Amino acid sequence: MRKRFGETVAVDGISLDIRGGELLILIGGSGSGKTTTLRMINRLIDPDEGSIAINGIDTQTIDGIVLRKNIGYVIQQIGLFPHMTIRENIGLLPTIEGWSREEIESRVAALLTLVHLPPDQFMDRYPKELSGGQQQRVGLARALVMNPPLLLMDEPFGALDPLLRRQLQDEFIGIKEDIGKTIVFVTHDINEAFRLGDRIAIMHEGRIVQIGTPRDLILNPADAMVSDLVGSDRLFEHIASLTVSDMMVPASSIISGDLPVQSAIEVMIQSRSTVAVVRERAASFSVLLLSTLLQRRDEVKTVLEATDPPFFLSMDVSLLSALEEMKAASVSLGLVMDDGEPAGLLLPDDLISRLV
Repeated sequence: MRKRFGETVAVDGISLDIRGGELLILIGGSGSGKTTTLRMINRLIDPDEGSIAINGIDTQTIDGIVLRKNIGYVIQQIGLFPHMTIRENIGLLPTIEGWSREEIESRVAALLTLVHLPPDQFMDRYPKELSGGQQQRVGLARALVMNPPLLLMDEPFGALDPLLRRQLQDEFIGIKEDIGKTIVFVTHDINEAFRLGDRIAIMHEGRIVQIGTPRDLILNPADAMVSDLVGSDRLFEHIASLTVSDMMVPASSIISGDLPVQSAIEVMIQSRSTVAVVRERAASFSVLLLSTLLQRRDEVKTVLEATDPPFFLSMDVSLLSALEEMKAASVSLGLVMDDGEPAGLLLPDDLISRLV
C-alpha cells in the first residue's frame, strides 16, 4: 500500500495483517506514516496503490459513510461539540440512526460507567466543565457507542500530562479486556506501546521496519534504529543485577493432573490465572495455558492431555541468563522451582511490560 502527497511519499509499500481482537500499535517519529496509515483504514484518505480489506471485504467496495459508522475513531483533539451535553455528544450517532430515547439513555449510561465517569454526575455536563482526561474518556465512549468491531486511536493520550496519561493507560488496559475489540493505536511513546500493545509495528519513512511483540523487539531488534527506539541496551543494563526470584509471579494455580477440564477452567478463571502448574505426580509437574485448554476442551477429558512440558528455572539464576536460555529454547514461560516445588512463573511478555 502506498500514499503520496505531491512529491512526498507518506506510506511506501507497507503490507500489514491485523489479527482480530488484538491491539496493534503503530509507532514512529513524525512523518513516519503512522497517522496516514490509520486514516487510510477508515477511508478518510484513499491509498494511491494497494488495497485495504476488513474481514476479507475490500473497503473500496463499501460506502465511506457506512464504513466509518462501523469503525470507532478516537483522536488527540477529541472533537466534542461544545454546545452539546455529554449525553448528546455520545448519543449523537444513535439519534441520527433513529434509536429510541430509552435505548440512547441506556447505552450512554453503560459507556460512561465503562470509562469510569458516573452517569448521574456527567450526563448533563458540557465539555467545558470537564478536565482533559474526562473529555478523553468521553471521546472513547463516543467512539464505542455503535459497538464497532474496529477501533482506531490516534495518540489519544498524547496531550495529557504524564501522571494523567499513566492513569488513563491503566484504565484503558481494563477497558480493552472488557470491550474485546480489534484496535489500531498510534503513538510516539515506546513505553505506552509496551504497556498497551499486543504487537508493535515500528514505522520509519513510510515503511514498517519491524513488527512483533514487545519481547520480539527487545530481544531481536531488526536493526540499530529499532534497538535504540525500544531501549534494548538500557533495559539489559537494568535487568543485569536481577535474579529470576525478583521478577517471577506466584504460581497462583496448582492443580491436579486428573482434574476434569471444566473444573480446571473454573479454577483458573476464578484465580484470574492464564497459566496453571499441573501436578502430575508427587514431584512431577507440567504447565497448562488457559487458552490451550479452552481451545481443546472438547477434545480432552483431563487437563493432563492439554499440558505442555515445563521449562525449569532456578530462583537464584540471573534474570538475563534466564531470558537468554528461554529465547534459545523458543519458550514463552518458565516454571521456577524451589526445593523441588513450584515457586512461581517467569513470563517474559509480562516482565517487559513491568520493567518499562
